Amino acid sequence: MAERKSFLLRIDRDVLDAVQRWANDDLRSLNGQIEFLLRRALREAGRAPKAIPPKAVPPKAVPPKAVPPAPAESESDPDISPEQS
Repeated sequence: MAERKSFLLRIDRDVLDAVQRWANDDLRSLNGQIEFLLRRALREAGRAPKAIPPKAVPPKAVPPKAVPPAPAESESDPDISPEQS
């Protein structure tokens, strides 16, 4: 595992609160969320070091899609031809 380094981060309180809510939604720690965002920003900017493999991202909780209702059965009996009715 890569060496971890601690450092102090000064950040606006509102930004920190927003990132904490996002971390909670994604089931990550605040530190994990900040690291995830930094890694993604580095990849998108083409600046990610080759030694940093992309980490697996846990799937977000997505509600299941609504199942469309079954087509209504026609009122006529399919066993009876139109001539018989």
